[in-house]
Amino acid sequence: MGQNILVIGAGITGVCIAENLRRAGQMVTLIDRVPPGDPAQTSYGNAGILAREAVGPILDLTMLPQLPKWLLMKNSPVNLRWSYIFKLIPWVIPVLRNATKDRMAHTVHAMNELVYDTVDQHINLTKDTDAAHFIKKGEFTFLYPSKSNYLSDAYINDLKKSVGVEWIERDIIDLKQRDPALGDAYKFGASFQNHGWLTDPAGYVASIAQHFTANGGTFLQKEVVDIGADHVTYKDGSVQSADTIILATGAWSKKLAKTFGHKIPLQGERGYHIMLSNPSYKPDQPYLVTDAKFGLTPMAQGLRCAGTTEFAPLDSEPSTTPLHYLEDSIKRVYPDLIWEKTETWMGSRPTLSDSLPMFGRTKSAPNIIYAFGGQHLGITMGPKVGQIIRDIVLDKPTNIDLSPYAIDRFD
Repeated sequence: MGQNILVIGAGITGVCIAENLRRAGQMVTLIDRVPPGDPAQTSYGNAGILAREAVGPILDLTMLPQLPKWLLMKNSPVNLRWSYIFKLIPWVIPVLRNATKDRMAHTVHAMNELVYDTVDQHINLTKDTDAAHFIKKGEFTFLYPSKSNYLSDAYINDLKKSVGVEWIERDIIDLKQRDPALGDAYKFGASFQNHGWLTDPAGYVASIAQHFTANGGTFLQKEVVDIGADHVTYKDGSVQSADTIILATGAWSKKLAKTFGHKIPLQGERGYHIMLSNPSYKPDQPYLVTDAKFGLTPMAQGLRCAGTTEFAPLDSEPSTTPLHYLEDSIKRVYPDLIWEKTETWMGSRPTLSDSLPMFGRTKSAPNIIYAFGGQHLGITMGPKVGQIIRDIVLDKPTNIDLSPYAIDRFD
Protein backbone atom coordinates (compact mmCIF):
# COMPACT_ATOMS: atom_id res chain seq x y z
CA MET A 1 0.00 0.00 0.00
CA GLY A 2 1.26 3.48 -0.86
CA GLN A 3 1.77 6.44 1.40
CA ASN A 4 -1.02 8.71 2.57
CA ILE A 5 -0.03 12.01 0.95
CA LEU A 6 -1.55 15.48 1.17
CA VAL A 7 -0.82 17.96 -1.61
CA ILE A 8 -1.74 21.48 -0.52
CA GLY A 9 -2.50 23.70 -3.47
CA ALA A 10 -4.49 22.66 -6.56
CA GLY A 11 -3.01 24.97 -9.17
CA ILE A 12 -0.94 23.57 -12.03
CA THR A 13 1.93 22.58 -9.73
CA GLY A 14 -0.28 20.77 -7.23
CA VAL A 15 -2.39 18.90 -9.79
CA CYS A 16 0.72 17.72 -11.67
CA ILE A 17 2.30 16.50 -8.42
CA ALA A 18 -0.90 14.78 -7.30
CA GLU A 19 -1.44 13.04 -10.63
CA ASN A 20 2.16 11.83 -10.85
CA LEU A 21 1.94 10.41 -7.33
CA ARG A 22 -1.42 8.78 -8.04
CA ARG A 23 0.05 7.07 -11.07
CA ALA A 24 2.87 5.83 -8.85
CA GLY A 25 0.33 4.02 -6.65
CA GLN A 26 0.13 6.48 -3.76
CA MET A 27 -2.98 7.54 -1.83
CA VAL A 28 -3.20 11.24 -2.60
CA THR A 29 -5.50 13.98 -1.38
CA LEU A 30 -5.33 17.31 -3.22
CA ILE A 31 -6.43 20.25 -1.08
CA ASP A 32 -7.37 23.81 -1.94
CA ARG A 33 -9.80 26.43 -0.69
CA VAL A 34 -11.16 26.72 -4.26
CA PRO A 35 -11.68 24.14 -7.02
CA PRO A 36 -8.92 23.54 -9.58
CA GLY A 37 -9.18 26.09 -12.39
CA ASP A 38 -10.93 28.68 -10.21
CA PRO A 39 -10.20 32.37 -10.99
CA ALA A 40 -8.74 32.73 -7.48
CA GLN A 41 -5.80 30.57 -8.55
CA THR A 42 -2.70 32.00 -10.22
CA SER A 43 -2.90 29.17 -12.76
CA TYR A 44 -6.14 30.69 -14.05
CA GLY A 45 -4.59 33.89 -15.37
CA ASN A 46 -1.51 33.67 -17.54
CA ALA A 47 -0.47 33.79 -21.18
CA GLY A 48 -0.78 30.00 -21.36
CA ILE A 49 2.54 29.68 -23.20
CA LEU A 50 4.66 26.55 -22.78
CA ALA A 51 7.72 28.75 -22.81
CA ARG A 52 10.69 26.56 -23.66
CA GLU A 53 12.75 29.72 -24.35
CA ALA A 54 12.10 31.25 -20.90
CA VAL A 55 15.35 30.30 -19.20
CA GLY A 56 16.51 33.71 -17.95
CA PRO A 57 15.97 35.36 -14.56
CA ILE A 58 13.01 37.70 -14.00
CA LEU A 59 15.41 40.65 -14.16
CA ASP A 60 18.37 40.58 -16.55
CA LEU A 61 21.10 42.97 -17.63
CA THR A 62 19.06 44.53 -20.44
CA MET A 63 16.21 45.40 -18.07
CA LEU A 64 18.30 47.04 -15.33
CA PRO A 65 18.69 50.45 -17.05
CA GLN A 66 14.95 50.57 -17.72
CA LEU A 67 13.81 49.66 -14.20
CA PRO A 68 13.91 53.18 -12.66
CA LYS A 69 11.99 54.59 -15.62
CA TRP A 70 9.36 51.85 -15.39
CA LEU A 71 8.84 52.46 -11.68
CA LEU A 72 8.42 56.21 -12.12
CA MET A 73 6.17 56.07 -15.19
CA LYS A 74 2.42 55.96 -14.68
CA ASN A 75 1.90 53.74 -17.73
CA SER A 76 4.52 50.98 -17.59
CA PRO A 77 4.92 47.18 -17.37
CA VAL A 78 6.14 47.45 -13.74
CA ASN A 79 4.10 49.09 -10.99
CA LEU A 80 4.87 49.62 -7.32
CA ARG A 81 2.63 50.68 -4.48
CA TRP A 82 5.15 52.94 -2.80
CA SER A 83 3.77 52.24 0.66
CA TYR A 84 5.00 48.66 0.14
CA ILE A 85 8.59 49.54 -0.75
CA PHE A 86 10.16 48.90 2.68
CA LYS A 87 8.77 45.36 2.78
CA LEU A 88 9.96 44.79 -0.77
CA ILE A 89 13.59 45.94 -0.34
CA PRO A 90 14.90 42.72 1.33
CA TRP A 91 13.70 40.76 -1.72
CA VAL A 92 14.74 43.30 -4.37
CA ILE A 93 18.38 43.58 -3.30
CA PRO A 94 19.23 39.90 -4.01
CA VAL A 95 17.19 40.07 -7.23
CA LEU A 96 19.48 42.88 -8.40
CA ARG A 97 22.55 40.91 -7.33
CA ASN A 98 21.40 37.99 -9.45
CA ALA A 99 21.26 40.18 -12.57
CA THR A 100 24.98 39.65 -13.21
CA LYS A 101 26.63 37.60 -15.94
CA ASP A 102 27.79 34.78 -13.65
CA ARG A 103 24.48 34.48 -11.85
CA MET A 104 22.47 34.77 -15.06
CA ALA A 105 24.42 31.88 -16.58
CA HIS A 106 23.72 29.79 -13.47
CA THR A 107 20.00 30.61 -13.66
CA VAL A 108 19.78 29.83 -17.37
CA HIS A 109 21.28 26.37 -16.99
CA ALA A 110 19.19 25.55 -13.91
CA MET A 111 15.97 26.78 -15.48
CA ASN A 112 16.68 24.99 -18.76
CA GLU A 113 16.54 21.65 -16.94
CA LEU A 114 12.94 22.42 -15.97
CA VAL A 115 11.63 23.77 -19.29
CA TYR A 116 13.62 22.41 -22.24
CA ASP A 117 11.11 19.65 -23.00
CA THR A 118 7.95 21.35 -21.70
CA VAL A 119 5.77 20.63 -24.74
CA ASP A 120 6.61 16.92 -24.71
CA GLN A 121 6.12 16.82 -20.93
CA HIS A 122 2.61 18.26 -21.22
CA ILE A 123 1.73 15.93 -24.09
CA ASN A 124 2.96 12.89 -22.15
CA LEU A 125 1.16 13.92 -18.96
CA THR A 126 -2.18 14.34 -20.72
CA LYS A 127 -1.99 11.43 -23.17
CA ASP A 128 -5.36 9.62 -23.30
CA THR A 129 -6.99 12.28 -21.09
CA ASP A 130 -9.52 14.99 -21.89
CA ALA A 131 -6.88 17.61 -21.04
CA ALA A 132 -4.87 16.79 -24.18
CA HIS A 133 -7.07 18.86 -26.49
CA PHE A 134 -6.11 22.09 -24.70
CA ILE A 135 -2.52 21.87 -26.01
CA LYS A 136 -1.53 23.59 -29.26
CA LYS A 137 1.89 23.31 -30.90
CA GLY A 138 3.55 26.01 -32.98
CA GLU A 139 5.82 29.03 -33.09
CA PHE A 140 6.06 31.70 -30.42
CA THR A 141 7.30 35.07 -31.66
CA PHE A 142 8.95 37.92 -29.80
CA LEU A 143 8.00 41.29 -31.30
CA TYR A 144 10.57 44.11 -31.18
CA PRO A 145 10.14 47.77 -32.15
CA SER A 146 13.33 47.47 -34.23
CA LYS A 147 16.25 45.19 -34.99
CA SER A 148 18.44 47.30 -32.70
CA ASN A 149 16.12 46.42 -29.79
CA TYR A 150 16.57 42.76 -30.67
CA LEU A 151 20.35 43.14 -30.83
CA SER A 152 20.37 44.77 -27.39
CA ASP A 153 19.29 41.37 -26.00
CA ALA A 154 22.46 39.75 -27.37
CA TYR A 155 23.82 38.54 -24.02
CA ILE A 156 20.68 36.72 -22.88
CA ASN A 157 20.13 35.44 -26.43
CA ASP A 158 23.62 33.96 -26.47
CA LEU A 159 22.86 32.24 -23.19
CA LYS A 160 19.66 30.84 -24.67
CA LYS A 161 21.58 29.50 -27.66
CA SER A 162 24.05 27.84 -25.30
CA VAL A 163 21.26 25.61 -23.93
CA GLY A 164 19.76 24.76 -27.31
CA VAL A 165 17.05 27.39 -27.76
CA GLU A 166 16.52 28.11 -31.47
CA TRP A 167 14.71 30.85 -33.33
CA ILE A 168 14.25 32.45 -36.73
CA GLU A 169 14.82 36.16 -37.27
CA ARG A 170 11.99 37.94 -39.10
CA ASP A 171 11.94 41.45 -40.58
CA ILE A 172 8.75 43.49 -40.89
CA ILE A 173 8.01 42.14 -44.38
CA ASP A 174 8.20 38.56 -43.12
CA LEU A 175 6.14 39.37 -40.02
CA LYS A 176 3.36 41.00 -42.05
CA GLN A 177 3.32 38.26 -44.66
CA ARG A 178 2.62 35.81 -41.85
CA ASP A 179 0.26 38.14 -39.96
CA PRO A 180 -1.16 40.96 -42.12
CA ALA A 181 -3.11 42.48 -39.21
CA LEU A 182 0.07 43.59 -37.41
CA GLY A 183 0.59 47.34 -37.22
CA ASP A 184 3.81 49.22 -37.94
CA ALA A 185 5.01 49.59 -34.33
CA TYR A 186 6.90 46.27 -34.38
CA LYS A 187 9.45 45.94 -37.16
CA PHE A 188 11.43 42.89 -36.11
CA GLY A 189 10.68 39.48 -34.67
CA ALA A 190 12.30 36.34 -33.29
CA SER A 191 10.20 33.21 -33.84
CA PHE A 192 11.02 30.43 -31.40
CA GLN A 193 10.54 26.92 -32.68
CA ASN A 194 9.05 23.86 -30.97
CA HIS A 195 6.82 25.80 -28.63
CA GLY A 196 3.22 25.38 -27.57
CA TRP A 197 0.39 27.02 -25.68
CA LEU A 198 -2.86 26.24 -23.89
CA THR A 199 -6.18 27.31 -25.34
CA ASP A 200 -7.70 27.52 -21.84
CA PRO A 201 -5.26 27.33 -18.89
CA ALA A 202 -8.06 27.12 -16.29
CA GLY A 203 -9.85 24.40 -18.21
CA TYR A 204 -6.58 22.54 -18.57
CA VAL A 205 -5.86 22.52 -14.83
CA ALA A 206 -9.45 21.53 -14.06
CA SER A 207 -9.34 18.70 -16.61
CA ILE A 208 -6.15 17.19 -15.16
CA ALA A 209 -7.71 17.39 -11.69
CA GLN A 210 -10.87 15.69 -12.95
CA HIS A 211 -8.78 12.88 -14.41
CA PHE A 212 -7.00 12.59 -11.07
CA THR A 213 -10.23 12.22 -9.07
CA ALA A 214 -11.88 9.95 -11.67
CA ASN A 215 -9.02 7.50 -11.26
CA GLY A 216 -8.78 7.22 -7.49
CA GLY A 217 -7.41 10.55 -6.30
CA THR A 218 -9.28 12.71 -3.79
CA PHE A 219 -9.91 16.45 -3.92
CA LEU A 220 -10.84 18.24 -0.71
CA GLN A 221 -12.06 21.84 -0.85
CA LYS A 222 -10.78 23.25 2.44
CA GLU A 223 -8.44 26.01 3.54
CA VAL A 224 -5.26 24.96 5.33
CA VAL A 225 -4.21 27.46 8.01
CA ASP A 226 -1.34 25.56 9.65
CA ILE A 227 1.01 22.66 8.94
CA GLY A 228 2.61 20.38 11.51
CA ALA A 229 5.23 17.68 11.03
CA ASP A 230 2.58 15.05 10.24
CA HIS A 231 -0.72 16.91 9.97
CA VAL A 232 -2.53 19.96 8.65
CA THR A 233 -5.07 22.14 10.43
CA TYR A 234 -8.02 23.53 8.50
CA LYS A 235 -9.78 26.84 8.94
CA ASP A 236 -12.77 25.06 10.47
CA GLY A 237 -10.50 23.69 13.23
CA SER A 238 -10.36 20.10 12.01
CA VAL A 239 -7.04 18.29 11.69
CA GLN A 240 -5.89 15.72 9.13
CA SER A 241 -2.82 13.49 9.48
CA ALA A 242 -0.60 12.22 6.67
CA ASP A 243 2.65 10.39 6.00
CA THR A 244 3.84 13.14 3.66
CA ILE A 245 2.67 16.73 3.17
CA ILE A 246 3.60 18.69 0.04
CA LEU A 247 3.37 22.46 0.09
CA ALA A 248 2.50 23.80 -3.37
CA THR A 249 0.58 26.97 -2.53
CA GLY A 250 2.57 29.39 -4.67
CA ALA A 251 2.83 32.93 -3.35
CA TRP A 252 1.08 31.90 -0.11
CA SER A 253 3.65 29.19 0.72
CA LYS A 254 5.93 31.34 2.87
CA LYS A 255 3.22 31.89 5.48
CA LEU A 256 2.44 28.18 5.79
CA ALA A 257 6.16 27.27 5.87
CA LYS A 258 7.04 29.67 8.69
CA THR A 259 7.57 27.00 11.37
CA PHE A 260 10.11 24.83 9.53
CA GLY A 261 13.18 27.01 9.88
CA HIS A 262 14.21 27.84 6.31
CA LYS A 263 14.77 31.31 4.93
CA ILE A 264 12.33 31.86 2.05
CA PRO A 265 12.81 35.12 0.08
CA LEU A 266 9.48 34.71 -1.71
CA GLN A 267 7.54 37.58 -3.25
CA GLY A 268 4.09 37.56 -4.82
CA GLU A 269 4.48 39.37 -8.14
CA ARG A 270 1.00 40.51 -9.07
CA GLY A 271 0.22 39.91 -12.73
CA TYR A 272 -2.83 40.96 -14.74
CA HIS A 273 -4.62 39.84 -17.84
CA ILE A 274 -7.41 41.06 -20.06
CA MET A 275 -9.38 38.58 -22.16
CA LEU A 276 -10.84 40.18 -25.29
CA SER A 277 -14.10 38.40 -26.06
CA ASN A 278 -15.06 37.83 -29.71
CA PRO A 279 -12.19 39.88 -31.17
CA SER A 280 -12.32 40.92 -34.80
CA TYR A 281 -9.05 39.04 -35.33
CA LYS A 282 -6.99 36.30 -33.66
CA PRO A 283 -3.44 35.38 -34.69
CA ASP A 284 -2.56 31.73 -35.26
CA GLN A 285 0.27 31.84 -32.71
CA PRO A 286 1.17 33.63 -29.44
CA TYR A 287 3.43 36.67 -29.24
CA LEU A 288 5.56 38.30 -26.58
CA VAL A 289 5.59 42.07 -26.98
CA THR A 290 9.10 42.77 -25.74
CA ASP A 291 8.97 46.47 -24.91
CA ALA A 292 5.56 46.27 -23.22
CA LYS A 293 6.42 42.96 -21.47
CA PHE A 294 3.16 41.12 -22.10
CA GLY A 295 2.06 37.97 -23.86
CA LEU A 296 -0.66 37.86 -26.47
CA THR A 297 -2.27 34.45 -26.93
CA PRO A 298 -5.19 33.15 -29.02
CA MET A 299 -7.45 31.15 -26.70
CA ALA A 300 -10.83 29.45 -26.88
CA GLN A 301 -12.58 32.34 -25.10
CA GLY A 302 -10.91 35.07 -27.17
CA LEU A 303 -7.57 36.86 -27.26
CA ARG A 304 -5.69 37.08 -23.97
CA CYS A 305 -3.20 39.83 -23.12
CA ALA A 306 -1.29 38.79 -20.00
CA GLY A 307 1.65 40.35 -18.23
CA THR A 308 2.79 43.37 -16.22
CA THR A 309 4.23 43.18 -12.73
CA GLU A 310 2.87 44.95 -9.68
CA PHE A 311 4.43 44.91 -6.23
CA ALA A 312 1.79 45.27 -3.53
CA PRO A 313 0.51 43.32 -0.50
CA LEU A 314 -0.93 39.92 -1.40
CA ASP A 315 -4.37 40.72 -0.01
CA SER A 316 -4.74 44.24 -1.48
CA GLU A 317 -7.32 45.13 -4.09
CA PRO A 318 -6.41 44.98 -7.81
CA SER A 319 -5.28 48.15 -9.55
CA THR A 320 -6.79 49.56 -12.72
CA THR A 321 -3.55 51.01 -14.12
CA PRO A 322 -2.09 47.68 -15.38
CA LEU A 323 -5.38 46.85 -17.08
CA HIS A 324 -5.45 50.17 -18.93
CA TYR A 325 -1.81 49.63 -19.85
CA LEU A 326 -2.55 46.25 -21.43
CA GLU A 327 -5.52 47.63 -23.37
CA ASP A 328 -3.43 50.51 -24.70
CA SER A 329 -0.56 48.16 -25.59
CA ILE A 330 -2.66 45.74 -27.61
CA LYS A 331 -3.75 48.59 -29.86
CA ARG A 332 -0.11 49.20 -30.80
CA VAL A 333 0.16 45.58 -31.96
CA TYR A 334 -3.22 45.46 -33.75
CA PRO A 335 -4.38 49.05 -34.42
CA ASP A 336 -7.64 47.98 -36.06
CA LEU A 337 -8.63 45.37 -33.46
CA ILE A 338 -12.09 45.60 -31.92
CA TRP A 339 -13.85 43.26 -29.49
CA GLU A 340 -17.17 42.85 -27.71
CA LYS A 341 -16.22 42.85 -24.04
CA THR A 342 -13.23 42.53 -21.73
CA GLU A 343 -12.72 40.12 -18.85
CA THR A 344 -10.08 41.25 -16.34
CA TRP A 345 -8.05 39.25 -13.83
CA MET A 346 -5.27 39.66 -11.27
CA GLY A 347 -3.18 37.04 -9.48
CA SER A 348 0.16 36.65 -7.69
CA ARG A 349 3.13 34.81 -9.15
CA PRO A 350 5.40 33.11 -6.57
CA THR A 351 8.93 34.39 -7.22
CA LEU A 352 12.04 33.67 -5.18
CA SER A 353 14.88 36.18 -5.31
CA ASP A 354 17.07 33.99 -7.57
CA SER A 355 14.16 33.23 -9.97
CA LEU A 356 14.39 29.48 -9.25
CA PRO A 357 11.85 27.29 -7.43
CA MET A 358 12.28 25.34 -4.17
CA PHE A 359 12.10 21.54 -4.14
CA GLY A 360 12.89 19.26 -1.22
CA ARG A 361 12.30 18.00 2.30
CA THR A 362 12.57 20.33 5.26
CA LYS A 363 15.34 19.59 7.74
CA SER A 364 13.21 19.99 10.85
CA ALA A 365 10.35 17.88 9.53
CA PRO A 366 11.45 15.61 6.64
CA ASN A 367 7.86 14.56 5.88
CA ILE A 368 7.19 18.14 4.72
CA ILE A 369 8.20 18.78 1.10
CA TYR A 370 8.38 22.22 -0.55
CA ALA A 371 7.28 22.62 -4.17
CA PHE A 372 6.81 26.29 -4.95
CA GLY A 373 8.47 29.30 -6.58
CA GLY A 374 7.57 28.76 -10.23
CA GLN A 375 7.52 32.57 -10.79
CA HIS A 376 6.14 33.30 -14.29
CA LEU A 377 6.64 29.70 -15.45
CA GLY A 378 4.35 27.55 -13.32
CA ILE A 379 2.39 26.27 -16.32
CA THR A 380 5.56 25.69 -18.34
CA MET A 381 7.36 23.60 -15.73
CA GLY A 382 4.31 21.94 -14.10
CA PRO A 383 4.66 18.37 -15.44
CA LYS A 384 8.43 18.29 -14.83
CA VAL A 385 7.93 19.53 -11.26
CA GLY A 386 5.33 16.80 -10.77
CA GLN A 387 7.90 14.17 -11.66
CA ILE A 388 10.63 15.72 -9.51
CA ILE A 389 8.42 15.84 -6.41
CA ARG A 390 7.15 12.31 -7.06
CA ASP A 391 10.76 11.08 -7.05
CA ILE A 392 11.56 13.01 -3.86
CA VAL A 393 8.53 11.48 -2.12
CA LEU A 394 9.50 7.97 -3.24
CA ASP A 395 13.22 8.54 -2.44
CA LYS A 396 14.13 7.81 -6.04
CA PRO A 397 17.12 9.41 -7.77
CA THR A 398 16.27 12.13 -10.27
CA ASN A 399 18.03 12.56 -13.59
CA ILE A 400 18.88 16.22 -12.90
CA ASP A 401 20.95 18.02 -10.29
CA LEU A 402 18.51 19.40 -7.71
CA SER A 403 21.03 21.56 -5.84
CA PRO A 404 20.03 24.82 -7.64
CA TYR A 405 16.51 24.39 -6.22
CA ALA A 406 17.54 23.30 -2.69
CA ILE A 407 15.28 24.66 0.03
CA ASP A 408 18.20 25.53 2.32
CA ARG A 409 20.15 27.56 -0.25
CA PHE A 410 19.25 30.88 1.42
CA ASP A 411 19.83 29.73 5.01
